[in-house]
Amino acid sequence: MCVFQLQKEVLDGAKKMIRDAIAEKLDIKSLFTASINTFRIVDLGCSVGPNTFSAMQHIIQAVKDQFSTDSINIVPEFQVFFNDHITNDFNTLFRSLPADRSYFASGVPGSFHGRLFPSGSIHFAHSSSAIHWLSKLPEELLDEKSPAWNKGLIHYVDAANIAVVNAYVSQFDKDMEVFLNARAEEIVRGGIMVLVSPFSGYRLLKFFGSSLIDMVNEGMVDESLVDAFNVPVYFPSPEDMTKVVERNGCFSIERIELTYPQSKLVDEADAKSLMSNLRAVLEGVFISHFGSKIADEAFARTILKSEDISAWMKANYEKQCQLFVALKRK
Repeated sequence: MCVFQLQKEVLDGAKKMIRDAIAEKLDIKSLFTASINTFRIVDLGCSVGPNTFSAMQHIIQAVKDQFSTDSINIVPEFQVFFNDHITNDFNTLFRSLPADRSYFASGVPGSFHGRLFPSGSIHFAHSSSAIHWLSKLPEELLDEKSPAWNKGLIHYVDAANIAVVNAYVSQFDKDMEVFLNARAEEIVRGGIMVLVSPFSGYRLLKFFGSSLIDMVNEGMVDESLVDAFNVPVYFPSPEDMTKVVERNGCFSIERIELTYPQSKLVDEADAKSLMSNLRAVLEGVFISHFGSKIADEAFARTILKSEDISAWMKANYEKQCQLFVALKRK
């Protein structure tokens, strides 16, 4: 399974809920008149590959269906903005645009932790498998004298030190406040924002961490290098999201829930495939800190732990592992 397939399963799991949000919460009649007939959508953290196109087409079709259901005679035009960091391969993205697309496409490079669009210009914002990436590591994790110094671990998973967890939570709260403030400026009143984020899979990070510790014990990696490394991701719970959205006050929560995986990845071959997917997602962070040689060895060793990973997957595959959030601009 390639990384695009893993992301596809995340998107497929959310499609019905996205369609329901559009059908039940998007007031087409109040948003459009004969003089305003362009519907603008943004995919925040779009990456590359076919999944962003599939998600956008699904949203567009759901909106078209709603125009028909509401007996609105306006024929809308659609403009889709594909957003990601400036390091994203936009050339590949645009070379892959579907020839039969029913929208005008634009690229918007830049971090979504900040403004990207003019005020009141977006009708529907979508983000899948992106908001869990922090804008930066919490500073406390980088200070050896801090209570949140995360010695021997690469993430808050399995951290007995509550200060480590709190540091991640605090950074996520700050990032989401900036994110929500920016989107509140950009999304029209009555517009919808859907956020989809992994929830429980973060525990797989411990297998990468154990590979690094094995390399430390074998003298292949300096211990201080591992101690200074933390993966900058936080996987929010419904409670986390509810807190930041309510504190922000610009959006109403229309739906928030944990959902189940669409596929059942449980055997050893699945474990190898899944960890290869995670490598594709994480290797940039690992290489930046450790260099390619150490990172390659750590990933190779983690793949060899597939039996243990498979056992973990069998024990956890039926648990809710994906967070779905539908918000409406007040």
